[in-house]
Amino acid sequence: MAGAARDTPERPEAEEEEYRLSVCRKLCYAIGGAPNQVAGSAAAFFLQIYLLDIAHITPFQASLVLFIGKASGAVTDPVAGFFISKSKWTKMGRLMPWMLACTPFTAVSYLLMWYLPPFVSGRVVWYLIFYCLFQALTTLFQVPYTALTMFLSTDQKERDSATAYRMTMEVLGTLIGAALQGQIVASAHHSHNCTTNPPLNTTSPNDSWHDSPSYPEPSDSLSHQAEVYMIAAGVIFGVYLLGLTILFFGVKEKDDPYALNSDRAIPFCKGLKLTMKHGPYLKLTASFLLISTAVQLEQSNFVLFCTHAADLRNHFQYLVVTILVSAAVSIPFWQKFLQRFGKKCAACGISWMIPFAVMLVTVPNPILAYFVAFVSGLSIAASLLLPWSMLPDVVDNFRLQNPHGKGQETIFYSSYVFFTKISAGIGLGISAASLEFTGYKPGLCRQSNDVILTLKILIGAVPAVLILGGLFILLFYPITEESRRETKLALEVLRRSHQSTENLDEHTEDTSV
Repeated sequence: MAGAARDTPERPEAEEEEYRLSVCRKLCYAIGGAPNQVAGSAAAFFLQIYLLDIAHITPFQASLVLFIGKASGAVTDPVAGFFISKSKWTKMGRLMPWMLACTPFTAVSYLLMWYLPPFVSGRVVWYLIFYCLFQALTTLFQVPYTALTMFLSTDQKERDSATAYRMTMEVLGTLIGAALQGQIVASAHHSHNCTTNPPLNTTSPNDSWHDSPSYPEPSDSLSHQAEVYMIAAGVIFGVYLLGLTILFFGVKEKDDPYALNSDRAIPFCKGLKLTMKHGPYLKLTASFLLISTAVQLEQSNFVLFCTHAADLRNHFQYLVVTILVSAAVSIPFWQKFLQRFGKKCAACGISWMIPFAVMLVTVPNPILAYFVAFVSGLSIAASLLLPWSMLPDVVDNFRLQNPHGKGQETIFYSSYVFFTKISAGIGLGISAASLEFTGYKPGLCRQSNDVILTLKILIGAVPAVLILGGLFILLFYPITEESRRETKLALEVLRRSHQSTENLDEHTEDTSV
């Protein structure tokens, strides 16, 4: 290690400046990804309850929409990775044109996803089409956007810093999405018929409160509920256009700063096979596949849990905001923590939500709910920051083992998103199907005891098992802080020695002429 450090040539000042990223550039890069998080957050927290209580489709149909939509986004990931890896460099870069082209269509599909069509029988098809389209277009943006981290700088600290900026803005975007959506649509889920709070164990079949719908029958009331959802979607539509403008004018993409001049692009299928055999990548992906599924289950069922299982229907929007504020403000803390103690050590913070979520399920009261929301935000921040901070290290490790191949970055990122989306889609599909199986009835103020028990399991037990499984796999992740530093030095030596050889060859050739 010390020998490698001594052999490493000192970077010239001009080159140091080139590796550094200004705060303005990091901010512009971070803001560019926020709109996707704003929209994704609104959908994660509110789409399931919208489909059930506003669109009035069955839980089974909702499960189909959620699963097939996530699956369509997942299938798009390797397809996007393939075409992006084949893209040629343009004046705007290789990744930027993809982001520019798909964002307007993403915004339109998001808007139509919240539109309540006048027909009833074919509504499930409407939502299936536009949710699938939204997921696919989001992927076409997210793959080049996340891969862009590797093309901002080759310096690991600068990349980690840019990732921390990005995750902070994405969590803020998640917060904005949930807060906007929650505040705007809260009136759609308040009902004069549900203002009383009888005991949760009331199960009498003659209980009129249990049987009264949470939405009035008149069409003007339903029109109001649909209208507030469209207003929220229109606001997020504007956020998309603003984020794209800032990203385009504020970020400069470099032309593959990792590749040596002698490198050749590896065919996509061969590159995919190589990435799937890379041990650190498989362990990282398997670990966060389980953890991200747990977080998705918490998000998608939290509003339903507060509304139907915890008697917190008047608090859910504030609880969601508490979770996201906690996550946003703790991102800088986790960034400092992982720099000081290492990335694997920081993963322990993900487990903090487990005991508190179990407490909320067993003792559902408002004071405890807000405390649980705060701690859950800390854990969610760690689960969001760590995989995107560790993935560039995996790519560096792969580059060191395969020094003369280029164009693999988008394969790593697209494959990672593919697996996490597939797992989340399966989890959400099973979640919604479980509600159908236990007898969830859209529009009821008080669901059956079986539905309440299912929601408690989906919020408490299932995420706990998934998180513990993911953290166990992460124990075998081989890239430590020491090996990460060694990889960084080895890549620098490789690039510099290659450049020196090229300069020597050019000088010899000119002399002979």
